[in-house]
Amino acid sequence: FFDTGESYGGGNSQALRKRTYGVEDTREITTEMYSSEKILGRWINKTGVHDQLVICTKVSSGASAENIRHQVQCSLDRMGIDRIDVYKIHSPDTQVPIGESLDALSEQIHAGRISVIGSSNFSALQMQEALDESKTKGYARFDIIQPPYSLADRSAEEQLLPLCAREQIAVTSYSPLAAGFLAGKYRRTEERHKFPKGSRFDISPAHADIYFNDHNFRVIEHLRRKSTELGMPMVRLAMAWAMSHPHITAVLVGARKLDHIDNAVAAKEWVMDIDLRNEMSAWH
Repeated sequence: FFDTGESYGGGNSQALRKRTYGVEDTREITTEMYSSEKILGRWINKTGVHDQLVICTKVSSGASAENIRHQVQCSLDRMGIDRIDVYKIHSPDTQVPIGESLDALSEQIHAGRISVIGSSNFSALQMQEALDESKTKGYARFDIIQPPYSLADRSAEEQLLPLCAREQIAVTSYSPLAAGFLAGKYRRTEERHKFPKGSRFDISPAHADIYFNDHNFRVIEHLRRKSTELGMPMVRLAMAWAMSHPHITAVLVGARKLDHIDNAVAAKEWVMDIDLRNEMSAWH
């Protein structure tokens, strides 16, 4: 399962920092625009492994009918494929009625360009609105969602995950390590300009606003003690906790090194005891 998006890429990240923070720098290996989809497409073309993959990509630049039609074709062209297995609206577009978006996505399904549609970063309320619209108007419905989920961000637990369980919606959560925060290498007094070069917090400093709080630093200390007790790396224990939620279908892993993949596989293969999961879930 390969997760990408129209907004992913070194050039896109560089442009976003310039637009959002007024920062002009190069922290990525490539500054090619849309490089995530393009790299994936080049690899697929070179290896011929398309039939072994499930490819998920997203529209990030607006969910109007016109833009969805345009961006679906752009993603197909960049990856050199004729069908997208999973297509998601990256974030809610409050300027466009959800019915307009669903109508356009349904059109793409009927044309054979998309197999399954879904959303990312939608709240339970927004997801329910979309489901109700699909049921009322006969549109294709969201069958998959991509929320953040980790020991440092459990906001999906209260309403979103129960909704997905009731409606049999797949959940492919992201940031199981809270953008690297749960590795335990950051301090409460971390100076923003001293984040490790190339880290998620270096490339997107706004992530610190999400995860840097007293509660999460207490969770880090609990995690550190428990990992020492079990003789297991903190990152593996934290990832195993995210993977073991019964309503999570799959956890997306962003790996910069091969050992990041090895850690994810080891976390998946390790069966977490329910009592341990409950203990970790009670940390505060």
